[in-house]
Amino acid sequence: MTEEDYGCFVDWDKMGELAKSSGPSKLDCKDPRELKSLARQGHWAKNHKLRAQIYQQLIKAIPCRTVTPDGEVYRDIVVNITGKKDPTCIPLPEFVDNTPVPKYCLKKDGFGAAHKILACVASQFPDISHCPMLPAMTSLLLHFSADEAQCFEAVSRLLACNEPGRRMLDQTFLAFESSCMTFGDLAQKYCPSAHKLIVATAQDVLEVYSDWLCWVLGDLPFSHVVRVLDVFLVEGYKVLYRVALAILKFYRKHKAGQAQLGSQDSAGVRSDIRAFVRGIGSSVSPEKLLEKAFSIRLFTRKEISLLQLANEKSLQQKGITVKQRRRRNVHLAVDAENFSSDIVSTKEMRDIWSWIPERFALCQPKLLFTTSKHGCSLNRFYSHCEGHEPTLMLIKTTDREVCGAYLSTDWEERKRTGNKLSFFGTGECFVFRMKPEMDRFEWVVIRHPERASAVPTQDSPTHDTETSDQGNSTANTLMPGQPGTDPSDRLSPFLATRHFHLSSMNSSMFMAGGIDSIIIGGGDGNALYLDSELNHGRTACCATFENPPLCSENFEVALLEVWGFEDGQGT
Repeated sequence: MTEEDYGCFVDWDKMGELAKSSGPSKLDCKDPRELKSLARQGHWAKNHKLRAQIYQQLIKAIPCRTVTPDGEVYRDIVVNITGKKDPTCIPLPEFVDNTPVPKYCLKKDGFGAAHKILACVASQFPDISHCPMLPAMTSLLLHFSADEAQCFEAVSRLLACNEPGRRMLDQTFLAFESSCMTFGDLAQKYCPSAHKLIVATAQDVLEVYSDWLCWVLGDLPFSHVVRVLDVFLVEGYKVLYRVALAILKFYRKHKAGQAQLGSQDSAGVRSDIRAFVRGIGSSVSPEKLLEKAFSIRLFTRKEISLLQLANEKSLQQKGITVKQRRRRNVHLAVDAENFSSDIVSTKEMRDIWSWIPERFALCQPKLLFTTSKHGCSLNRFYSHCEGHEPTLMLIKTTDREVCGAYLSTDWEERKRTGNKLSFFGTGECFVFRMKPEMDRFEWVVIRHPERASAVPTQDSPTHDTETSDQGNSTANTLMPGQPGTDPSDRLSPFLATRHFHLSSMNSSMFMAGGIDSIIIGGGDGNALYLDSELNHGRTACCATFENPPLCSENFEVALLEVWGFEDGQGT
């Protein structure tokens, strides 16, 4: 090989086509958008030396803490820390959580070098408490490093990144766990068929999703993961979510047509997915994987960051620290012994539970209001439901149809506009029907992101700078209420409408309540409308959820229940 400068740790016999350098040998690009496009196209993917040079260039450009260990530090400390024993016998730091170093295409001394680098990283970054993706990242960067010191410096810069809003490597258990919850939320929204498959086959859904980073960094073949790394170093953490969602979509396609065995131990499902990812090269090329990943119309990095923060806050409120592992089972979140509803069975409630945001699926359902006990009164409905956020409404009609809504915001929010009937809530609201058939209808912007663009902020200079105009309402259209000015008073910041330019306010009418009615979903009709006596209602298509009627268009209420979310987290 001629790439001695950046290939001293590589076993070229294992590199396959990647061992044949071709394509461009240099790149002179300063424009971030052009660089992003070139990374996605694989402009440097066929030239090992060029790829290594670009990696070093991109990593050196990462803004870091003032004191960030470099190659000279590594040379000074490595002998004292690792000694002269066999490098492959050096124990991995505790913070990698028993995650092994993937060998990919490394020679034996490259594998040992990864162990040495990780030991030195642990000595220089004592604040890292949980970083299971670091072994894979170290192994990957060694393929494109001139020596151990250069790889150590690259890893250190990824860990020391301090650019506001930019995320490279999770370094705490809290961040890691919330990323798993965030992936679960994204899987629900962008891979509904695959998510439904996981819910149907695994007893513990989030345990399966806890492997999402391992799928990308560890299980993917080298030819695939280096293409992911090309884009990750340019675009950041969001790329990992995209690729993991694409993997989930391909897994679901792989399982289509196979006989499903029903619910099984989660370990079996986890093993099955990871085996599929390891062998994905036989059916999915690196370019096809990235094509699928970037065809998913995700929201902005800002919106995903808000969801991540909300999940972290939920974990913190439940006392989960970096030294505790969550014991949470989505499929068993609804305790059969303690759950009793006159509208849905425990199994049906578990199905609904699989739809709700992960940070609330940690909880147990708590009955707040039922017409069978509290009577058919809107005032009593408000008095029992106010102060609770979110809530789940279940309706059973006299024709034995069952439908309902997940409502993200406290009903007390209706008081912000006085006696004026105004819509409030966030894009996490959804409506559903259980009988005669089960189906969920989310905010239309989730299914059609092109209908909205993100509102710019000071820390997101690349976003469109156009300002939103909410002054085009008509006299007969209910307008969304103004959100609170203090972000801390909102427990569901994700998908708040103020973060988007919406072409029509009809598409953001989530929930409204007055003295004579409750309305859920608006714009050209209401998904659900209930009168002041909670006896009569109607349902129709609406612009917010683009749902069909959820039951008979005009119905009588046989029973209405509202459920809250009670902390059921074990320690």
